Amino acid sequence: MGLSWMAWTWQTATFFSVIALLLVGMTVWEWRRPGGSPRRGVLGLDTTRGDRLFISLLGSAYIHLAWLALATGPLWIATIIAVIYALAVFRWV
Repeated sequence: MGLSWMAWTWQTATFFSVIALLLVGMTVWEWRRPGGSPRRGVLGLDTTRGDRLFISLLGSAYIHLAWLALATGPLWIATIIAVIYALAVFRWV
């Protein structure tokens, strides 16, 4: 089938590279300093670094999908919103 259906632009390559680097970085961090410091999240559940990374990646994907479905502006605005969301997740969750 091939990958001709996907628009392999530098933005797409950067997107997947950043996610790969985040996963590798989190793996190394957990290997060097296991466990971290669990925090009590907004819903009263304990969250770890890996939980917060997963929540921020999943939320950022939903932000981009919603932007593509509902907005007509440039995609970099959704990226800024997603970065702010990710920082908020790491701060308050």
